[in-house]
Formats: sequence, C-alpha cells, structure tokens
Amino acid sequence: MKNLILKYLTNSISEIELTKLREWLRSLKNQEKFRAYIQDDFNLNNLYNTIDVDTAFNKVWNSTEKKRNKVLPLFKRRFIGYGVAASVVFLLSLVYFFNGEKIPQYNTPVTLNNNIEIGTDKAILTLEDGTNVPLEKGESYIANNVSSNGEGIVYSTTNAAKKEIAFNYLTIPRGGQYHVILSDGTQVWLNSDSQIKYPVSFVEGKTRSIELIYGEAYFDVSSSSQHKGADFKVLNSNQEVRVIGTEFNIKAYKDENTIKTTLVEGKVEINCKGINKILTPNQQSSVNLENNKITVSLIDVYKEISWKDGVFSFENMPLKDIMKVLSRWYDIEVVFKNKNLENVTFNGGLKKKQSIVDILSIIKNMNNIDYEINNKTVVLR
Repeated sequence: MKNLILKYLTNSISEIELTKLREWLRSLKNQEKFRAYIQDDFNLNNLYNTIDVDTAFNKVWNSTEKKRNKVLPLFKRRFIGYGVAASVVFLLSLVYFFNGEKIPQYNTPVTLNNNIEIGTDKAILTLEDGTNVPLEKGESYIANNVSSNGEGIVYSTTNAAKKEIAFNYLTIPRGGQYHVILSDGTQVWLNSDSQIKYPVSFVEGKTRSIELIYGEAYFDVSSSSQHKGADFKVLNSNQEVRVIGTEFNIKAYKDENTIKTTLVEGKVEINCKGINKILTPNQQSSVNLENNKITVSLIDVYKEISWKDGVFSFENMPLKDIMKVLSRWYDIEVVFKNKNLENVTFNGGLKKKQSIVDILSIIKNMNNIDYEINNKTVVLR
C-alpha cells in the first residue's frame, strides 16, 4: 500500500489501483497507517519542520473520486504524465524502504578521493570508413547527412539510399546516454554501456534492420505505412524482434544472462532459436541465454523504461542489481565487503541527476549500510 500511496501522490496510479487504495482507506486502522506514512515521509526528507497529516489525508480521500476520471492514460505517448510524475517524485525525494525498515546510521562515511561524476549525454560515432567521432554535450557535429547538437544525432531523410548500404555504429560508454533519429524517422534512446549498428539510410520498400549489439535501448519506430509497408527489425546475437507496433524497450547487457523486451505500445514479435512470442502492451519477454527459453509476463512498464526520462525505478530489487545499474551510469566499480548486503532489497526511485554521494547517503541511512569512496570505487560494508 505504500507503493500505491506513492503512485497516487505522483499521479502514476492506475484506475484499478486507485480503487484499491480507496477501499483500503475505509479502515480506521489503515487511515492511521496512512497518516504515519505521510509523517515519516516528510520527516525523512526534511522538507518541512511540520506537516499537517490530517490535511494530507483529506486531500487524498476527498479527491480520489474526482481523480478517478482524471488519471492519465497509463502509457500516454511521449510519457507526458510520467514526466510530471517523475518530477514530483523527486522534488519530494520519495521515500526509500529497505526490507520495510528505516534504521538510522550515524557513522561518518569515508571519502578518500571522490572522482565520480554524474552521467551525461555522450557517445562515439563510428563512420563507415572506421573513423571515430566523439559526441559530447555542448559540442556540435555536422556532416553530409548527419548532424549532432551534443545531446542527440539526426540522420537526413532526404538522401536517397545507395545500392551498397553504409553502416554507422553508435557506442554509449559507461556514464553516458544518447538519442538518435534514424533516416526513416525512428527514434532510439540509448542507455549507458550500449552499442547499436544501423544503416545511414534505408532502402525504400525493403525491411529496415538495425542491430542492438549490447546494452539497453528504447525504440519509437516510424510506422511501416510511411515506408511502403517495410517491416522494422531489431537484431541481437540471441534474438530478433519484428516490430508490428511502435514503442518498446530492449535490455541486452553483456554481463546479464537474460534479454528483456518490454512493449509499451503496439505489438512486437520475438524470435529466439525458432521460438516465437508476440507481445501486447504491458508485457515483457525474458529470454534465458542459458537455455534459450522465452517467458512472457505482465509488468509495470514504467519501472522498466523510466531510465529514458531521467529516473531509475526499483521494486524489490537486490542491492547487488541496483549497484550494477548505478555502476554503468556513474562509471564506477562497486565492491561488497559484506556479501550479505548484496541481497538487501530496495523499493523506490533515484533521479539520474543526483550525485553518487546523495544516493549512497540514502542507502546508508535506510539500512545501516556504510560506504567508502576511493577515486571511482565504492566499497559497501
């Protein structure tokens, strides 16, 4: 129910969840829990010296019926609703729960030499002749059919395709992210430690294929109706995705033994070693690379794709996996001196623009976990 309350406060709650929350609040005992939760939230984040919990409760209770008809579509195009939700969540800094307990820790963390920087827009563009072009925020790049403003790269749609297709690579290092608009208008958002291969221009009427070599990417595919019915495919060494719809996310990191494809809008077909699965919105396929089995499940899609909107969202995730995500964004190494900490679970979210010290302080204060920073290595103990 803590999760549902947070969803309500951040305008990311579904109609079904909203009904569930309202029914839960009919109990006086639960109303007390709600008020205690609101109080803890404000105390934890030190936003105000005092908070009127009764007013907070009444605001939620009295507006649920009104809100029922105002809940934004769960996956509104371009995620306008979630952009607002994310900004509200982290304006309030959220509330973080490790195993449902909040344990204060007063030891002073050790910082020998903090060289850890927040991730930013950067990439390496590899041209068809093998030339590497660094792309960085604040720096522009212009060539015959491509231009970059340092935050994204755009390929011209006016140049006709050559008989021999030329390919470019875009590599996103650890500590980076980037946005690319392909020549057919398809948009791709790339997460840290990722690489894609794609044609400079597509052959009109032929299948449009690109390759996610590794890492994570979010796709908003230009409709086949605009390209003489040409399919769009995303290839990987372990699976093929044929796009029937438009928006989806693929996570295929080199250090993970699964490939996860999450559908936001439309329809996609997953093929792995001759096994096919079709996904509909809110579904995620998981390909086990050890046995090539595909499983499909319903999920909360936003938790999977929030990274592209500047948010890391975690739900019952072990600290080991969380630090793996953070290590890519901050380009750090993580050492667990106490191996038992690897399985401590976490609920909540983190803003990608927070410093590593801010994030480690949250972890430290929530579950009695101490840390040390030495250059670009974080030690948890």
